[in-house]
Amino acid sequence: MNRSHFFAQMARMKLIQRWPLMRNTDPENVAEHSLQVAMVAHALAVIKNTLFEGRLDPGTAALRALYHDASEVLTGDLPTPVKYFNREMATAYKAIEQNAEQSLLAMLPAELQPAFEPLLCGHVEDDYARLVKSADILCAYLKCEEELSAGNREFAKARERLTAMLDERMNDEIRYFLEVFVPSFSLSLDEISTPGF
Repeated sequence: MNRSHFFAQMARMKLIQRWPLMRNTDPENVAEHSLQVAMVAHALAVIKNTLFEGRLDPGTAALRALYHDASEVLTGDLPTPVKYFNREMATAYKAIEQNAEQSLLAMLPAELQPAFEPLLCGHVEDDYARLVKSADILCAYLKCEEELSAGNREFAKARERLTAMLDERMNDEIRYFLEVFVPSFSLSLDEISTPGF
């Protein structure tokens, strides 16, 4: 049986720092971000199904979110202003990203590749992809909220940009998440702690 480097590579997500051009009061890595995006994607699916007649599987949403930045173990996290500097740069980066995804897939034993291909190379624009993208943007927005709450004005412009992105994608489940869960991210530990715990 051949050995696979796939999960050893995936374990390196914790070594890839996000927001590399920004001063961070609390640095964030891709593994932390992916976990949070998975939790938020799961929540968005549950909110949609419970309150707004959705029909998405929350487990599928969470699983797709867990792998949404997997290629960054090979490419690193290219800052947004660089990645989207112009159309040519965005197209070139997309090709690099797709190459990295194929490289990760090729690390898996051949018999497992069909199960992982939709997670690593799934570029189908479907309801799950849209939901995971919304969760990804929400988590970046939450990072800005936390940094601004800690007095780090470095994230003010990023928050404006992400607010506009959320406004463009606004739907019932995003609005619900923003109203019910987001305000707590600007509070202190004492303010969010359960009394008596």
